[in-house]
Amino acid sequence: MTPAARVSAAIEVLADIEGRRRPAADALKDWGLAHRFAGSSDRAAIAGLVYDTLRRKASSAWLMGEGSPRAALIGMLHRERALAREEIAALFSGARFAPVPLTPAEHAALVGDALVAAPAHVVGDYPDWLDPHFARVFGDDRAAEGAALGSRAPLDLRVNTLKAERDEVLPKLKHLDAQPSRWSPIGLRIRLAADAKSPAIHAEPSFLKGMIEVQDEGSQLAALFAGANPGEQVIDLAAGAGGKTLALSAAMENHGQIYATDIDKRQLAPIHERIARAGARNIQVRTPRGEADMLADLDGRIDLVLIDAPCTGTGAWRRNPDAKWRVRPGALAQRINQQQALLERAAALVTPGGRIAYVTCSVLEEENGDQVRAFIGRYADFSVEKPADVARVLGERAYLFIRAALISDQGLLMTPRRTDTDGFFVSLLRRSA
Repeated sequence: MTPAARVSAAIEVLADIEGRRRPAADALKDWGLAHRFAGSSDRAAIAGLVYDTLRRKASSAWLMGEGSPRAALIGMLHRERALAREEIAALFSGARFAPVPLTPAEHAALVGDALVAAPAHVVGDYPDWLDPHFARVFGDDRAAEGAALGSRAPLDLRVNTLKAERDEVLPKLKHLDAQPSRWSPIGLRIRLAADAKSPAIHAEPSFLKGMIEVQDEGSQLAALFAGANPGEQVIDLAAGAGGKTLALSAAMENHGQIYATDIDKRQLAPIHERIARAGARNIQVRTPRGEADMLADLDGRIDLVLIDAPCTGTGAWRRNPDAKWRVRPGALAQRINQQQALLERAAALVTPGGRIAYVTCSVLEEENGDQVRAFIGRYADFSVEKPADVARVLGERAYLFIRAALISDQGLLMTPRRTDTDGFFVSLLRRSA
């Protein structure tokens, strides 16, 4: 396919997403099934155009004066891809398979800087209803933080130290240009161009042998900050597919016991295969069955409870750019209730001197600091560990990391702009002995 034909296809997919209010991944899959002539490079390029357009949906609409799929893509090419008006016009030539030529209004919109007077939520490309929430956390930096949340994410890998060390894995991934990650001592990063196909990590020998796992660096850090030690009794209370469970197992060097569970048993489905591949021998999966409490026998016995809490996912927008336009105020209220319930359950499980690692992939204070403040208000025997102490696990990187992250009395917040990771909040709550 020509570059212009790819642009036409991307506009078609965007129209499907908007018209049927469906996730981008579903629309792209259906387009690919209906256009089997398109090769893998074509599909990757079209997906890149679609996702980049969703990243810059608000600012592109402001720039172009309207928010149609065509206008949004034109604006994205100018804003995100930095194409000059003449380059965009060449793609919109009206030739075979190319979009119709630019109108005079579209030409005019691509001149000058139309975002000078735009409100923060437009410059930052996030829903306008979230602006007060972003202002509460980031103040005058909210547009810059939002824009960074819309940037393209790299591919991050965690080295499974049960099977290998980072220096051992690096040469095996030289063909992918993998580099040591900035903060995580067990992380690797692969940067991808906008049109690049994602490498087939799951087919790499290092992956098949359990030496690496796909995991954002921020998620790796959250697991490290939990401070799981060999020999401890640990619960991953919202384990999902098991990414942090496996990281905890490696930190514990396969000694002690981890109980992995989740209120949604469907989320646990992939965990068994991942445990086997990783060589993790200290994980017991407890799958919910009916109304029975799968953890009742563990009350008051646990050294560490990790809560990777269900949340709005605002910190993961760079990986799910269409999700930010689907999040609604009602979802925030629902997640807050779920988070509070998980904190209550964790409190009953923790032994004196034990701790709760409360983690979200959200940047909203309502899901982060507010939850911690409310919890401490209900449980006077818990206190918040100082973020500087929590970050000591990073060794010589700890000082610079604490300077980069957003620190509060309730915990620490990572963001793409500050730490070049997904947005993660981490608070370590310790029960008095």
